[in-house]
Amino acid sequence: MNGQGFANRFLTPAESAAIVQAAAAEWQLDGKRVLALIPDHTRSCPLDRLYRQVYDAVAPRAQCLDVLVALGTHPAMSMDAIYHRVGITAAEHQAHFSKTRFFNHDWNNPAALMEIGRLRHADISELTGGLFEMEVGVSVNRMIKDYDLLLILGPVFPHEVVGFSGGNKYIFPGIAGEEILNFFHWLGAVISNPRIIGNKWTPVRKVVDRAALLLKIERRAFCMVVRGHNDLAGLYAGTPEEAWSAAADLSRQIHVEFKDKPFHTVLSCAPQMYDELWVGAKCMYKLEPVVADGGKLIIYAPHIHEIAVAHDKTIRAVGYHTRDYFLKQWDQFKHHPWGVLAHSTHVKGIGTFENGVEKARIEVILATGIPEATCRQINLGYMDPATINPADYANREAEGILHVPKAGEVLYRLKNAPPALGGDDKP
Repeated sequence: MNGQGFANRFLTPAESAAIVQAAAAEWQLDGKRVLALIPDHTRSCPLDRLYRQVYDAVAPRAQCLDVLVALGTHPAMSMDAIYHRVGITAAEHQAHFSKTRFFNHDWNNPAALMEIGRLRHADISELTGGLFEMEVGVSVNRMIKDYDLLLILGPVFPHEVVGFSGGNKYIFPGIAGEEILNFFHWLGAVISNPRIIGNKWTPVRKVVDRAALLLKIERRAFCMVVRGHNDLAGLYAGTPEEAWSAAADLSRQIHVEFKDKPFHTVLSCAPQMYDELWVGAKCMYKLEPVVADGGKLIIYAPHIHEIAVAHDKTIRAVGYHTRDYFLKQWDQFKHHPWGVLAHSTHVKGIGTFENGVEKARIEVILATGIPEATCRQINLGYMDPATINPADYANREAEGILHVPKAGEVLYRLKNAPPALGGDDKP
């Protein structure tokens, strides 16, 4: 594994190019068919810079360097959007990047998937610490059978389901089928977001890494650590496990902000890259730990008009609820996709369900383009975004009001937090 990372400065283009060149020289790439996995537009990173540097280092030696967008269950990207993501034009593609073809993962098409194995009852019991005992089928995009090497290019941030994103997560759920992704998303929800997020060796990470061992293909990764939108603080190259581990250590330093006291009101502003609540909900996940009991978190995103393109029907049928609402009525909900149930609990936050009464710890309010009637239908609060001036919430932390202008990537935690809000206990 090689790489560099800094908490107090950024890597220059020359430094990141040197890391890429050194890794490509070390890996045996001559004549290999390489498939790169990249994030879609909902992840901040200088992919335009990294793609060019990887192409310059890999393409001259490899037979091909194709790219598959690791969508998970996100909507497919248009060709123009993919070009924008990797920072090239259609003309440049033909003239200078001709060894690359671009593809979207098709998670909901059985014909596009193949099963690579199964995690047995004993495996699941071991990996989850006894929380689950079941067998889980593991499927991935069947394109990988046409390649010799999977090359992951993606950032690492604190993550609500797995602890820290990146690494083998670009395979699961990035290019995976429903069974494995539904399972481990629900596993994360059962443990709960505050106890998962910002921890490295979670049960979910263990499941993801164990599933990756079922792949009969070489795996390598360039894991980025990013500040702001495109500033590269770190880049690590190696196996997905080792590169991710180094990147997660740096992410823990620069993507976690500690607060002394909780806030009764949080205005969490979603960036434009979150174009549906499915991803805009990260504005809740990263801030839940610093909202006071009984407080409110407002997701401010006038540009969001969709709940979830791929999952709208299920979410409207189920609504947003606490984990215990589902667990204590499991027979009523277990037939729904578990990944959608997990998303539901992550947005609603932790809470209780006793004697038929649900009580969320905090109130989550949407100030988006989603109509009030829909917000009420899905069991979330509503504010008209036109009535909100974000500047009115700024610089008021002493009053118990927190304004986060670009939410969704930095994790906010309380100093000396209790276990339920991500304290010292590990999942």
